[in-house]
Amino acid sequence: MRAEVRRGTEGLARHRGGARPLLRAGGVAVCAAVALVSGCDGGANSGSSPTGSGAPAPASDGHSVSPLQNPDGTKPGLAPLTSEADQAAARALIESLSTKGRGPKTGYDRDRFGYAWMDTADGVPWARNGCDTRNDLLKRDGQDVRFRKGSNCVIVSMTLDDPYTGHTIQWTKSHATTVQIDHVMPLSYDWQMGAAHWTKDKREQIANDPLNLLPVDGPANSAKGDSGPATWLPPSKGIRCAYSVRFAQVSRKYELPVTPADKRMMLKQCGA
Repeated sequence: MRAEVRRGTEGLARHRGGARPLLRAGGVAVCAAVALVSGCDGGANSGSSPTGSGAPAPASDGHSVSPLQNPDGTKPGLAPLTSEADQAAARALIESLSTKGRGPKTGYDRDRFGYAWMDTADGVPWARNGCDTRNDLLKRDGQDVRFRKGSNCVIVSMTLDDPYTGHTIQWTKSHATTVQIDHVMPLSYDWQMGAAHWTKDKREQIANDPLNLLPVDGPANSAKGDSGPATWLPPSKGIRCAYSVRFAQVSRKYELPVTPADKRMMLKQCGA
């Protein structure tokens, strides 16, 4: 058995922008679309997120949550967006993203974003709660979670409804790589779009932010690599708009642009 894969999309840091303008689509205010990240003011730590609180990740109730209702990533799963209203809000958010081409990958290394999976990345939910990021995420999204004897942190088995493939995975720690933690916005993508110039603290934040992290089918995650939406989308077509929203939420929170091709593809997934 090969060592557990610690891969996914990699990333960056704390949103430091000021107030965001209210977006309008078809004459209807869609503040909710912008508030997908942190409320209409765009603040990184606004709202009731348990950032740095030390509170344990909540156990999954077995129900995936729409990304529109999960702006800090602390709720489980990634539910499809099917209504016209939700897709309109999704498009408004995606339209707000800035674009540029991917920069050079020179100097990129996973370690530039801290070791995986650290519990000491400040500014994100569940930091310093005594449980590493990976186990926090398995606890968030898993069902029928079982812990190692004597631990309320280390998960040894669970059931995962994988959002990327639509399959149900019976996961055990002895076959750890069947489930991998995906960085929705890959870390090397982040590096190329601006994170190369960030502080290490900011890079550690995006790498451990639950907004940017999903436990998913291992082979699907491996196939994704560091691709953006223009070159890779989840095999399950029904989840692609929700995936695009989550990618956009991370982009907006960390003020990272996306490529023009990625933006066009994300809009297409949400009915543009």
